[in-house]
Amino acid sequence: MQSRGVSQPARIGTGGYAPTLLMRMAKTRLHVVVEGIVQGVFFRARTREEASSLGLSGWVRNCLDGRVEAVFEGEKDKVEKILKWCKKGPQGATVRNVEENWEEATGEFDSFSIKYLE
Repeated sequence: MQSRGVSQPARIGTGGYAPTLLMRMAKTRLHVVVEGIVQGVFFRARTREEASSLGLSGWVRNCLDGRVEAVFEGEKDKVEKILKWCKKGPQGATVRNVEENWEEATGEFDSFSIKYLE
């Protein structure tokens, strides 16, 4: 049964959801450390903008050693998009390496923020 104007997810078989829909809905967590010329080029600010526009939650921060670290949570396909973006970075950045650590989503974040060193 459908409510007016509300579409229901595509179902297959007896109660299962289409695999592509499940993959899109599946939440994941990605922890990255980005190396290169990534500080002083608005990497954190642009990462926050990109992540927020994709509906992701988490944080980004500068590291004392010149790298940038971030944690993203959200739908897997959108997290993959931010990873692709991190491998390039904003104009002015030169990304040499991105360490990736995929984990299960925890749901601990409500939004995406910039963390600052204390």
